[in-house]
This record gives sequence, C-alpha cells and structure tokens, in this order.
Amino acid sequence: MISSTANKQVRRVVNLVKKAKTRREEDLYVVEGIRMVSELVPEQTEQIYVSESFLKNKAREELLSGFSWEAVSDPVMKTMADTQTPQGILALVKQKHYSLDELLQPSSAGEKAHILILETLQDPGNLGTILRAGEGAGITGVVMDETTADIYNPKVIRSTMGSVYRVPFVYVKDLREACQKIKKAGIHLFAAHLGGKNSYDREDFTVPCGFLLGNEAKGLSEPIASLAHTYIRIPMAGKVESLNAAVAASILMFETARQRREGVMART
Repeated sequence: MISSTANKQVRRVVNLVKKAKTRREEDLYVVEGIRMVSELVPEQTEQIYVSESFLKNKAREELLSGFSWEAVSDPVMKTMADTQTPQGILALVKQKHYSLDELLQPSSAGEKAHILILETLQDPGNLGTILRAGEGAGITGVVMDETTADIYNPKVIRSTMGSVYRVPFVYVKDLREACQKIKKAGIHLFAAHLGGKNSYDREDFTVPCGFLLGNEAKGLSEPIASLAHTYIRIPMAGKVESLNAAVAASILMFETARQRREGVMART
C-alpha cells in the first residue's frame, strides 16, 4: 500500500490531474469515481488506484478484476483526487485519438452527420456538458480548435458522465480549413449568431449538419461565422441577450434529434 504523498506514482497522478502538458506527453488522463471506472476495460486502462476505505467493502473488489491496481491510504487518495470528497477509486486511462476524416465518414448505421464545431470554448463544465448532452442527442462528433478547453481536464471528464468514452472528437490546428473540409463533405453549417434571420426551429436539420458555437463571452469570430451556410438564432424573452454555451448547444442538438426522430423538417 502506498502511504506517502511523496511517492513517485502519487506525484505522477497529481501532475496528470493538474497539467494538460503532462496529459499530452503521457497520452493519459485521470478518471474518478465508481461509475466512471466501472465503464472502463483493461485494454484502455493503465492503472487503477483504490483507497484503504474503498477496499473495506469486499464487494467492490469485483470492479478491479482484470485490471492492474494499487492500494493507497485515504490521505494519499485525497491528495491524488481532484474532487473534494473522493469515492476512493481513480484510474489512469489511455487517451483516444480521432481524425477529422474519421468523423466525416458515413457511419455503418447510415446516420447522417450531426456535429458540433467549437471555437475557443473555454469553460470545462460547458465542454463536458456538451459532450454528455451530445451523446443523448445522437451527435456524430465534436470538432474543436486548439484554444478550446482540454477535453481531458478532470472537470470536463466529470461533466461528461462517461460520454467522453463514446463521442468522437478531434482538435484541429486550423478551424477555418476544417470547416471548409466539412462543407466539402456535404454538411450544411449553421452558426448560432445574433445576426440570424430565422429561429432555429424554422430550419431543416434533417440534412447532414454541423453547428458552429463560439466563445462564452465573445461568441464566434467573424472569420469562422462567415463560413456558415446559414445563421440561426434562439429567440429570447425578457432581457436575456444570450444563453450559456452548453444550453444553446443542447437546444440545437435536441431539435435536430427531434426532427430526425419524427422524420419531419422544421415547423413552418
């Protein structure tokens, strides 16, 4: 059992939790909690750490079957974990890597493209919520520029509630170039924009489509927004000028899901 916070393994986990650079260099990230760890498979997991208290419940040992794991003292687990009240289990997980070409390939199930394109989205909670809601709405992928928050940030991981394991995503160096490639693939781009003439629920999302969403404070930059085929808006009542990025994304994604589920175009 590891009982010292000065242990090399402990310091390594702490660095993986706190530093995006370390996560990139080691090609690993950290997940916490019983639910998140229970969805892992040994092939994608380098190591699991469990606290002394966690092991007191013998039924939990089944969760560790087939995995490489190490016990640590409760104080050490608290040092390693990013949460205030850790559940006593965390894992080092291998990062996944997708390409834009993979995201644009038609699926074997024949589902139409339904992607989100994020420009400089910086709040980890928003990004995690978008992935979670996106999975629920059936998106086929997320494209991000390099100034968007690190998807392997522990706060993002927690917010996804496991969707990070299943939703394909890619960071691109040149978002403008990526958008042009997406358009060439026959995907209609919609920009959530204050200049939108039509309400979002008056557009047809049954076609292969992608939604451009910008920074929480500044929105989309004009060079990126100008690449959209269509500007759309979400009507507001009262004095509200705009919505939280994750809320806006969710509205658009689930309207797309509704139209496709019902097999109808937007209401006229």
